[in-house]
Amino acid sequence: MLSLLRIENFALVDELELEFGIGLNVLTGETGAGKSIILDAIDAALGGKVSSRVIRTGTSRSMVEATFTSNSALAAWLSEQEIDLIDENSVVVCREITATSSNIRSRSRVNGVLVNRQMLTGLRDRLVEITAQGQTVQVGQSAQVRDWLDLYGGDSAMQQRQYVATVFAAYLTAHQALESRRTCERERLQQLDLLTYQVQELGGANLSEPDELEKLQQERERLNHVVDLQQMSYKIYQALYQTEGENPTATDLLGDSEVSLTNMVEYDTQLQPLLDLVRDAQTAVVEVARQINTYGEDLEADPHRLEEVEERIGELKQICRKYGPTLTEALAYYQRIQTELSQLNDTEQSIESLEKHEKECQQRLNATCDKLTQLRRKTAATLESRLVKELKPLAMEKVQFQIEIVPTAPTLAGADKITFMFSPNPGEPLQSLTEIASGGEMSRFLLALKACFSQTDAPGTMIFDEIDVGVSGRVAQAIAEKLHQLSQQQQVLCVTHQPLVAAMADRHFRVSKQSIKEWSGKKENNGHKEERTVVRVTALENLTTRREELAQLAGGKSAQDAIAFAESLLNQAANHRLGK
Repeated sequence: MLSLLRIENFALVDELELEFGIGLNVLTGETGAGKSIILDAIDAALGGKVSSRVIRTGTSRSMVEATFTSNSALAAWLSEQEIDLIDENSVVVCREITATSSNIRSRSRVNGVLVNRQMLTGLRDRLVEITAQGQTVQVGQSAQVRDWLDLYGGDSAMQQRQYVATVFAAYLTAHQALESRRTCERERLQQLDLLTYQVQELGGANLSEPDELEKLQQERERLNHVVDLQQMSYKIYQALYQTEGENPTATDLLGDSEVSLTNMVEYDTQLQPLLDLVRDAQTAVVEVARQINTYGEDLEADPHRLEEVEERIGELKQICRKYGPTLTEALAYYQRIQTELSQLNDTEQSIESLEKHEKECQQRLNATCDKLTQLRRKTAATLESRLVKELKPLAMEKVQFQIEIVPTAPTLAGADKITFMFSPNPGEPLQSLTEIASGGEMSRFLLALKACFSQTDAPGTMIFDEIDVGVSGRVAQAIAEKLHQLSQQQQVLCVTHQPLVAAMADRHFRVSKQSIKEWSGKKENNGHKEERTVVRVTALENLTTRREELAQLAGGKSAQDAIAFAESLLNQAANHRLGK
């Protein structure tokens, strides 16, 4: 359950803190007042996509923090992720969004622990479920409908689906092996000639080290500049250790410094660390001089080796042009074609044996898909009956609903194409839900569908974003009662324009926009205050304020007749809760 939402500098919200409760929580307000911003903030906190527009103008950082009440299943999942609960009962999800000059960055924490997007998605599925009329697209997608049906089918359906995925993977491997073998058989002779030549050429090149070309190029540079390297080595040696002129060397200067510091230490022992450093530096300089001198003396021109290096570089570059473009890729290609050549020469596994194996895998796949289809048909019958039962109180007494399951080619998810078929009126044939349902009918269907799933292991908070758009009167009242029914099992958060729905709320919030004077901080305004728009949310905690808000929703003004209507709605809602 979502208990607390804190928002800072998100869209038009400067600072906001909302406390939600159990039951039905309703957000109302004029169109464009900012109700969607509240839902966007919840979505953002739980890993939803964000852009720079969510950061309030004039600021560079936005923060959304949502606190949820945990349950045993959620606590077990968090324990698996090595995340502890706060106060043994709370889950705090916090997301910070920061704007940079080129993009935006965000960091998410769960109970103070940094989490990635994948983990946040797993947590989101266990915390909230958001429903909106925009889900019409999902309802029309066979894959989504199939997922819903399997989820409603419970553990048996999900386990069988997982088994189908395993068997399908085995069949796919067998099929690909057969097709690969058939292709190899058709092209075996041509491939043998080509790969044999390439293996011989790459093998003759004696490739061993991916960085051989770079090393040879470095050696070529050294051989080409032997004289320069000798001269520079001698020059360094003279500067550090031994010079023929009068100028002191680095060793001489360090020696002088050592003598001076030795004398100084006699008077001030605090200088001892500096004396040690000078001695260490003198030792290091002497060692560098010795090594650079040895390096210069060992250098010698080797035209024959240079010629060998040039030839090897040319050979490797040719290999790279044909099999690269880099030596690493040429080596990888060499290893791959050796395997391919071995497979081409492998005649132990015949096409007949591969065909037999593929057939066995396909038969096993068909059997597992058939079993999954049977489970789906059984689940579909149960869901059809339950959904119709949920739709009838929503002013759809004559509705017909059927889940159409049509065979398709087997996939990871089975061999079924699943479509929701719908007829809202008697005498009308069943048609695809997305093709025939009006906006109001789709709203009621989605609400009924969520009511069906509320009996399963659904998240603790259900969010409905204007699910009642396009309905009024008796239908709106039916939706209000259904939302209230859902709220008895789970927390419900609903954005609505319907006074009938708002009257049923256990907690009612009014969302509005206000203009405030705010210090701009801009140089061009000399730091003067400027007018800004902000979103404000007010908890309507007494009958008077709720009555006024409902009157606004019903009549657009607080006229006496609208007030009376609002009061009647509140009385009606109270009676409904009491079961009268």
